[in-house]
Amino acid sequence: MRNRQLHAALSAFAEEAAWQLQSDTSEGADLSFDVVAAGRRDSPLYCYRPLTGSFISERVSLLGRLPSYLPALGALLDCGGLEVYLESRGEPAPRDSRERAESALRTFLGRVFEDSTDFILEDSRLKRALHEIEAAIYDNRAETVVIAPLLGLEIASSDLPLGDGLALVRGDAFGEEAPGDAVWAPGADRPHLLAVLRWEAAAGDAAPVAHARVRLRRLLTALRLFEAGSFAFGPLAWTRTGGGTWQPFALGTIGHRTDASLIVTPEQEDELRAFCSLISRRTPRSGEIAWALRRFEMGCDRPVPAEALSDHLLALRALLEPEGPASGRLAGRVAALCATEEERPVLTRRVAHIAGLERPVMGGLAVDPAIDVLVGELSGHLRALLRDVLCGHLEPDLRGTADAILAEAVRDALRAADAEQEAELEARAQLRAAADAKARAEHESSGDAPTEGYDPGFVRFAEP
Repeated sequence: MRNRQLHAALSAFAEEAAWQLQSDTSEGADLSFDVVAAGRRDSPLYCYRPLTGSFISERVSLLGRLPSYLPALGALLDCGGLEVYLESRGEPAPRDSRERAESALRTFLGRVFEDSTDFILEDSRLKRALHEIEAAIYDNRAETVVIAPLLGLEIASSDLPLGDGLALVRGDAFGEEAPGDAVWAPGADRPHLLAVLRWEAAAGDAAPVAHARVRLRRLLTALRLFEAGSFAFGPLAWTRTGGGTWQPFALGTIGHRTDASLIVTPEQEDELRAFCSLISRRTPRSGEIAWALRRFEMGCDRPVPAEALSDHLLALRALLEPEGPASGRLAGRVAALCATEEERPVLTRRVAHIAGLERPVMGGLAVDPAIDVLVGELSGHLRALLRDVLCGHLEPDLRGTADAILAEAVRDALRAADAEQEAELEARAQLRAAADAKARAEHESSGDAPTEGYDPGFVRFAEP
């Protein structure tokens, strides 16, 4: 077994495909046959060979709905060398990577059920097909593996594949012999969670250590945006190529952590997997969003929350206050984006209070005892804004969006004031009308009916 994740994904797909294909044949689906010659040339024997490959190709849409289809396709997309496998089986290799992986998956399934009419999954055929595809992918290539202890996170499952060769694996479930320091911390009662990165290095690729540092940093970024937590990698990671020995290398100080841990349940695994993939694809490399994201991460790396206050404020000002701190618009814009209309005044005052603590913190003066909580709140607002922009829920022009919300709130307030004034005028008119009606009624009941042009406000006196 050269790639445990690929092996498991393809095996699961072959098993589900067997059930689907058996169901189709039992319901009357026709399996075509070809007549082939065998034996001696002078006295050939003819036999029927089932065209299982064509039968499978005709049911691609059905097979594509199986739960195991996308994981198997993703595992193949993570591998190189599929064109070698397809060429070895006499199949053309499409230029598009997804089409190439789909073709390889169909070819693999055809090999599993070759010459079969009942589509019963036989272990020997499955092993043969797996060996063929792994040999084509991995022969003359050495797999590089990097493992790094990930702190501040736990998973309920034994492993959590994240795609593109990256997975989270509990130390006690890591199938390969790993250094003891990687799996266990001194005095710990449970093993580390390992970030496991696998890839096939080609000539001219980046060095394994440099490649691993980039990928692990991206994972840490995604975790910090996914949920509040003190995520960090251990100071050392380990790498090996092929069947060599594990070699340690320094990751440096990547994050800080407390004793609290975020636990990912099986129900949350798909959400985390999709989120990490999305953040990896949409994270910009330059511009205001990228700069603010780097500042956010610098704040997350600070061991003392108060020291992160300036980092978070700088990130928010880059996104929301290009006029500079003297404008005093940051608090209102944060509240416009992060609070409901009713809660907006309270959050505006709170953000302004937090921002006012920056200068005392810089001067080493005594500050609000709740500074850690306040900085955590500010970090949460920044995290929410960055996450929503990267996920596409908010436009990158956060300042413009906030000003539009505030302007609309002003218009709503003016409309409400106008409506209130109109209602007051209408109420006064109704009171006058009621008074007029009452005065008329009183005069009519006294027998002194008002004449045309009668003014109830005019008092008539009798002549002497």
